[in-house]
Formats: sequence, structure tokens, C-alpha cells
Amino acid sequence: MAGQVTERPTRASAPEYQGALGSLSVNASLPEVLDRGVRELRAAEEAGDAREAARCGLAVAEACRRLGRVEEADRAWKASYRAARSAGHEGAMAWALWSGGTLARQRGALRLAYRLLGLAAEAGERGGDVVVRGYSLAGLAETGRIQGDYEAVGRLHEQLLAEARRRGEARHTVWALEGIAQMHRNTGSYDRALALFEEAADTASRAEDRRGWAWALRGIADVVSVRDGDVERALSLLTRAEEACREVRLAGALAYNHKMRGNVLYRAGRYAEARELYARALEEFREMEEPRGTALSRLGLVKAEARLGRDAAHTAAELASLRTTLDRIGLRHARDMVDKAAAELGVGPLPEGTGAGSVDTPGEAGPVLPEVGVAALRKADVEGLR
Repeated sequence: MAGQVTERPTRASAPEYQGALGSLSVNASLPEVLDRGVRELRAAEEAGDAREAARCGLAVAEACRRLGRVEEADRAWKASYRAARSAGHEGAMAWALWSGGTLARQRGALRLAYRLLGLAAEAGERGGDVVVRGYSLAGLAETGRIQGDYEAVGRLHEQLLAEARRRGEARHTVWALEGIAQMHRNTGSYDRALALFEEAADTASRAEDRRGWAWALRGIADVVSVRDGDVERALSLLTRAEEACREVRLAGALAYNHKMRGNVLYRAGRYAEARELYARALEEFREMEEPRGTALSRLGLVKAEARLGRDAAHTAAELASLRTTLDRIGLRHARDMVDKAAAELGVGPLPEGTGAGSVDTPGEAGPVLPEVGVAALRKADVEGLR
């Protein structure tokens, strides 16, 4: 079964934990990372060691981001960048920019995410740090993927997967497998998606990567629910993934787990239970200021309430509002999900809102990616990782 430990490949590492924090495991609980990071950061600042302050500040930024403490994360990555710049260390600057770009994507600021991740990749190349360059290219690929432009980022995902395997980087191998699997799932290639998610779960488990394992189990649960209608297996997989999320204190992954549990229950016609899970996930995403998860949870909640008797006019208004929100963020695939929901619930077609023509989304006939994203992806050279 996927996820069971057999022989172990190279153990997953957490290269964002550096300097005094370099011994921390990829599975270290985030409150532990944050507490130790703050202490080591203060020590580095008191010692006047700017490079070490940048390294410790990076761990603080990442722990805050993954815990959903976005304002603290924003301050921390910027402080890490300033410390790295004062030390004249390009690699440390690149890591801070990567953290800032990842946070920007999490907050729905996709133009900023492309810009920061592109700068991170360039700084990593200048500094000779192939790991941060690889992470930054992966960040660019993921940003394009969540926008729904698989044509633009599919080949980059495949290239990064090949490179991760060549270098023996288990964590990045898992990330790439999951990203490719998600694209196959979203385009209806369920068998291929399932095989890739199962490979990701197995790879993560053997490498002792609890975070990657939890995300892979969530993907498997999604596919067996939508393809096979196997509700009990899907819920069991999500329960196991939730345990891992709680163990490492992964706030975002846990919220997505709850939303997926809502999806599984909705598909099974268990609408009242689904509504409770969507409402729970919505509260969690709002607390961490995560607009993509917030919008997707709202979509699930609207659908469940419609199935439970909410009037059509209210449902149509909510869906139209959601579509505008998703247009504003630039999530074209998720926007299409709203139109499909309107058709499914018999309240479509929806009136065109004011979302088209926004900063992140040029409009229905325009490209999916903003110009800064197109430019950043054009420069994404995986050969530079060798």
C-alpha cells in the first residue's frame, strides 16, 4: 500500500533550516522551529553576525508562514533579506526572496510571487546555490500550475522531477510527482494521477518526509473518491494524513485536508456533513489569510447549502461573487470550477462580473499568466542546476 515504509532512499532534508538550525529535521514541529529560530536569531543579532541572522530569520519566516502567521512571516523574510544583503551573501538573499515569493503565492499575490521567485532564482544562480535556485524554479512552476496554465508549466515540472531524481532529492521528487499528478487529475487522467500520487506517497514515506506524505495521501483520497466513489477509503486516507499534519503542525495542509474531506462527503451525497467540513476549512483559511483556500472552501459551502435547499438566487449571487474573486486572484482553473458548479446546480450561466480585466487576469480572452509570470518562466533554465 502507498505510504508504507519499506527500503529507505536518501532521507528528506530541509535546506531552509540553516546555520545553527541546520540539524533540524524536515519533520520538526513548526512551533519548535519557530521557538528555536527566534532564540538563535537574537543570538546572531547580538553577536553582529549578519549572515547567521539571515539564516535564522529564514527559518522563522518559514515557520510563521506554514503556521498561518502571515504578517510575522512577511516581516521575517524581509528582515532575513536585509541581513543577507548587509552580509553581501547572494545565496542567503536568494533564500529570503524564495520565502517571500512563496508567502506571496500563499496570500494570492501572484504577480509579486512571480517577481520574487524570479529574483530568487537569479540570485541563487549568481551565488552558486543550486538548491535555492531549484526551489525557486519549483515555486515558479507551482504558481503557474495553481493558476491553471498547465501548458506553460507542465514541461518545467517534468524537468524538475528528472533533476530531483538525478540529484537524489527526495523532497523535491515528491513535490514534482504531486504537482504532475494534480495536473493529470484536473484534466481527467485519473489512472495516471493515482499512480503518481501513490509513487509520491511511497517516496515520501521511505524518505521520512511527513509533510510530503500527508499531501500525497490527500491526492490519493481525492482520486479514489472521484474515480471510484470509494468514500470509506478516501476518508481513511485523509484521517491518516490529518494525523501527520497535526504532528508537524501544518496549518495550511490541515485546512486543505478538511476541505478535501468536505469534497469526499459532498460527492457521496452527505451534504450536511460536507457543509460542516467546508465551514471549518473556511474558518481555518480565513484565519491564516489564505485567499485560494478561502475561495475554494466558500465554493464547497455554497454547493452544499444549495443541495440542502438554499434558494437559487442566493446561490447564483454567491457563485458570481466567487468567480469575481477568483478572477481577481488569477486562478483560472478554480474560476472554471465555479462555472461548472453553476451548471451542476442549475443556476447558470452566471452573469459576467467585474473580475475580468483585473491586474492579475487580463480577461477571458487573455493569457492565464500575467506578463511577469511569462517572463519569469521564460528564464527558468533547469540546465543551470547541473
